[in-house]
Amino acid sequence: MSFTERAVALIKQIPRGKVMTYGQIARLAGSPRGARQVVRVLHSMSKKYKLPWYRVINSKGEIGFKDEEMHLVQKHLLEAEGIIVSSDGKLDLKVYLYEPDVHK
Repeated sequence: MSFTERAVALIKQIPRGKVMTYGQIARLAGSPRGARQVVRVLHSMSKKYKLPWYRVINSKGEIGFKDEEMHLVQKHLLEAEGIIVSSDGKLDLKVYLYEPDVHK
């Protein structure tokens, strides 16, 4: 299975009300320094694979979009799942980070 296929599989399994980080997905998909590749996967494949793209955030626990409209869309979608997001786009990774069991 390729890095892209593993990343897609990981993103698909993020449950409602939880998030993963770009770097976490990259590491679990086999490329510890591949966070930007995860961004590429999300950008190019979210529609095709119906990925919950909005459940992926940066390692600081922040929405990564600089574009105000997309930032607000992601914030709204996360809040609709019960995730508390501050006005500046931060959330508590201790509460909301999803740690998949990759040893199944």
